[in-house]
Amino acid sequence: MDEAEQGREQQREVYRTLDLALRIGEVLLSSGAGTADATATILSVTAAGGLRGCEVDITFTSIAIAYQAAPDVAPETHMRVVRYRGLDYSRLTAVDSLVRQFARADVSREEASRELARLTSAGPPYPRWSSVVAWGVMAGGATLLLGGGWLITLVAVVTAMLIELMNRWFHRQRLPAFYQQVAGAFLATVVALGLYAVDAPVKPSLVVAAGIIMLLAGIALTGAVQDALTGYYVTASARTLEAMLLTGGIIAGVSLGITVGIKLGLPIAIEAQTIQLTNLPIMTFSGALMAVAFAFASYAPLRSLLPIAAVGALGSLVFTLMTRVEFGSAWATAAAAFVVGLGGYSLGRRSGVPPLVVVVSGTVPLLPGLTIYKGLFEVMSMGSLTGVVSLATAVAIGVAIASGVILGEYVAQPIRREARRLEDRLAGPRLVGPRRPIRQRPARAEKSVRRKRRKPTSL
Repeated sequence: MDEAEQGREQQREVYRTLDLALRIGEVLLSSGAGTADATATILSVTAAGGLRGCEVDITFTSIAIAYQAAPDVAPETHMRVVRYRGLDYSRLTAVDSLVRQFARADVSREEASRELARLTSAGPPYPRWSSVVAWGVMAGGATLLLGGGWLITLVAVVTAMLIELMNRWFHRQRLPAFYQQVAGAFLATVVALGLYAVDAPVKPSLVVAAGIIMLLAGIALTGAVQDALTGYYVTASARTLEAMLLTGGIIAGVSLGITVGIKLGLPIAIEAQTIQLTNLPIMTFSGALMAVAFAFASYAPLRSLLPIAAVGALGSLVFTLMTRVEFGSAWATAAAAFVVGLGGYSLGRRSGVPPLVVVVSGTVPLLPGLTIYKGLFEVMSMGSLTGVVSLATAVAIGVAIASGVILGEYVAQPIRREARRLEDRLAGPRLVGPRRPIRQRPARAEKSVRRKRRKPTSL
């Protein structure tokens, strides 16, 4: 092979490594991962592929990687557009595991590229109808969490399933997500108006609140706050604008339904909600049910459902207790989100899934569905400033969820390191076998060792 052909082959090797890193970054960003996490993962892939000193630039809808092989060589830049794929935590988990295997040299770049192509082109691991049912179960858990009975829970389950089927049809028709949010929120409000019209012995407002929680669950607000806290202000602004637009669609749909109800003489009043300690087991179970249902609807691996249930139940428990002692909705939510972030980081790693899967699912019971509806109803029916305060409280709750989760993860990292050190000290002397599991040595390190062994020592 002459020098020209050798140079072209080296260039193709660079292209293949950069292409693998770009495609992995696309999966992470489309799954709601923060820009800092995506950047670190991309740099890990390029470094494992032998490319040092790469620069990564992410602008929410695109990823660019710049690489300069030598100081006297012109740098080259490769870019890939990020397309939204929908939440699929099974794909995210598989890609995260693939990155770790590639970094340890357990798989070659060609094997990793083929596996990534298979993962991105494969369908969901569960039947699609099971995801629709899971969305309904999540809405039913929301009504139980808010104090509803079995009848309103059943209505919320059916309504959420209809919303999901309708939005899937709209998605196939390529209708923008904003209008899907408007249609889903309006349908939930119309169902509540029907219950109010027939004087059903239920709380119709809980159907609207459950629908709002269902539509809010897919909004990646945690990633927006994480980007802002880690200094990626461009992507933070883009994610925040997207979250505001989708939330605005929910507000528009609910307000349209409330206006129709007022014109027809069907105002859906907000029933006072009191938290009793006797309902604590039900609320804790409801939080776990909502978290697991959302995770299953997002195709999370089955092994992650038990940790997600534990985190969701713990978050609901903390929120209920702090609300009972009158800490305020925002601070109670922040404390619960902190616990979710603290526990989700450790449980996620132990169960072999990214902590993002556990944390996002665990915060679903904390979403301010009833607070948003209460504010809209007060603004539309009475025109008072009390509704504005309720809407501002909902915004504060959303920020509290994201910031509390991220703070919990920051605290969890050094705690986990210290726990590992303590575990090593308390393990005691091993009578047989290694004290720690032996990891396979990367192929590059093995080649370096063999070269050193063959090299004659100088006298």
